[in-house]
Amino acid sequence: MTLRKIPNSWNSRLPGAFLLLLLLAACQPSGRQQGEATAQEADTAQSVPHLVNADIEAGIRGHIRQRAENNEGLFPLQTDSHDLKLELVRVHTEYLARLGPERAFACVDLAARNGDVYDVDFFMEGRAGDFQITQTTVHKHNGQPYYLWQQRPGDGTWQRVPVAEASDTLMGVIHGTDRFEFRYQVALPALDDSARLWLPIPQSGRFQDVKLLEKQLPGKLRRLKDQSGKNEAFLLSLGPAPGEQQLDLRYQVQRKEKQPYAAPRPTSDLLQATPLLPASEELKRQVDSALQGLAMAGPLQQARALYDYVIDHMSYIKNQNYGTGDAQHACTSGVGNCSEFHSYFIALARNAGIPARFAIGAGIPAHRDEGAINGYHCWAEFYAEGKWWPIDISEADKFSALSTYYFGRHPANRITLSEGRQLRFDPAPLGEAIPFFAYPVLVEKGQKKPVRYTRFSFQRLPSAAPQP
Repeated sequence: MTLRKIPNSWNSRLPGAFLLLLLLAACQPSGRQQGEATAQEADTAQSVPHLVNADIEAGIRGHIRQRAENNEGLFPLQTDSHDLKLELVRVHTEYLARLGPERAFACVDLAARNGDVYDVDFFMEGRAGDFQITQTTVHKHNGQPYYLWQQRPGDGTWQRVPVAEASDTLMGVIHGTDRFEFRYQVALPALDDSARLWLPIPQSGRFQDVKLLEKQLPGKLRRLKDQSGKNEAFLLSLGPAPGEQQLDLRYQVQRKEKQPYAAPRPTSDLLQATPLLPASEELKRQVDSALQGLAMAGPLQQARALYDYVIDHMSYIKNQNYGTGDAQHACTSGVGNCSEFHSYFIALARNAGIPARFAIGAGIPAHRDEGAINGYHCWAEFYAEGKWWPIDISEADKFSALSTYYFGRHPANRITLSEGRQLRFDPAPLGEAIPFFAYPVLVEKGQKKPVRYTRFSFQRLPSAAPQP
């Protein structure tokens, strides 16, 4: 494979067929609407072998490997302020896209030796085995974007918008209400023996109304409630199956923007330590540090201090052990995803005597009206002044302009799949509690087994389309 880098002058334009894939969340190049391809491009498409994702992934991996081999094993990347030397962490295979007969896009995570992670966009031209890298752009640093993408209303093309100039919608917030269909898909692996699968069921409540429109589930089906009575699950009893089985659930969701809301004082369990939310000496020391000078302040002011402390001490980095919701790991490492951000806050709050709790679901993209969703998202609430106060610290860390909004608000464009930690169902997977519940849990032959994939997608209903 040969790879030749040319100046970053190509102005990328995407056919509509690939637009939804690229606008998931992390990597969003600019594009052209479907039907705008020139006659020359159409003729070329007839003669050029069709690029597939495997070609694009091989091309970007080959480019990074080749550049690294000539630079002490690390990929060199020059920015306006730094000459970086980086190691490949991940190719975002979910964002790979063919932009035209000989055009492609890839997004990767690259890590520096100090642990910083850079989300980098690559545009490519050429054929499989012979790509040119035409543009390389740092999109995010430790989860914080430098730019977002906005569609021009006239010609449908997409332009970069600096975060400082972005609207709330571009930063992921829909105010008021949102209404959409949410699709939950799972692919099971081949099963050699009987197995059981637990799937979360989103519940209706004060801020969301959920209707199950369609379900395609194999095997024998039961509905379970957890011990708290707040969460439900489908339990599927499955027989041996030689090949992949598809599961498909489709919901209609009406969601309200969440604000502080009155509620009775919670039970003492929301102050208790757990294995992943411990009462360690280090966490207590950090509480004392965060609340210095606030010993006589009320819980609302103290919670804001803890919220700011987590933002100051955490980086959204997914190149280490992340996604477990281990507050002690977050405390000592200072890195993780939304589950670490919010577990860290909950543990600090409980150590400070402030009740706090966890919820998990998915964020619904605000800047487009259909397509894929980039996995789960989680958040938290704390109790003060007779109310529950919703917070989202990882989003506040990503968009500092919204840090005040996310202290006491959750936007309308999200869905809750379950509430709480250590959910206990009867029967339970291997007799154990589920640490938090967004993805399915599969057990075969007395062991947990990964599913092939879990995919979320959505379609916004017309009456709730966000305003530009």
